[in-house]
Amino acid sequence: MATSPTLPVMEHFYTLQGEGMHQGKAAYFIRLAGCDVGCVWCDVKESWDRSKHPDISIDALIEQVQQTPAAIVVITGGEPLMHDLTLLTEKLKQAGYQTHIETSGAHPISGTWDWICLSPKKFKAPLPAILPLADELKVVIFHRSDFQWAESFASEVRSDCQIFFQPEWDRSKEIMPLIVDYVKAHPTWRATLQTHKYLNIP
Repeated sequence: MATSPTLPVMEHFYTLQGEGMHQGKAAYFIRLAGCDVGCVWCDVKESWDRSKHPDISIDALIEQVQQTPAAIVVITGGEPLMHDLTLLTEKLKQAGYQTHIETSGAHPISGTWDWICLSPKKFKAPLPAILPLADELKVVIFHRSDFQWAESFASEVRSDCQIFFQPEWDRSKEIMPLIVDYVKAHPTWRATLQTHKYLNIP
């Protein structure tokens, strides 16, 4: 039997989606290794170097997903679009799963997606082509100036794209009051938190 193509995987696990539009839903997460965006406040910097993580076959990953009652599979990173995700999503769709991705948008889109969460980063801007594809725009707020920067993307996504602000975790006590005030003044935006960190789950 031929071995299926592989992807570098930092970790994979079944948990609850902690952020954004699908917060609170059960989902299987596949965190791919490799990232060239380089956010200084990244909480998974160990994902950046793909050489430090094993290559796992796509078939083996799907077998792991099938051992859970998951309906949603979230591909995240690192920056998952550094890899060609066409075959992975084809096989996940064939197996009956909803496919979600969390990406900075800094690389061309690949794969077939039910939900695209675009989380742009100042360290490497998203490609313009991904903006109209986004179902969710989630901007991490680290500094007061990030609000104006976020608005430049909000004007480029579809009218039905869900738009969120999320405080950078280590500065959340300082940043969250700013987000509350901004959302009250600009109610097309919504606030989201990393609830999985409060729940102490992956």
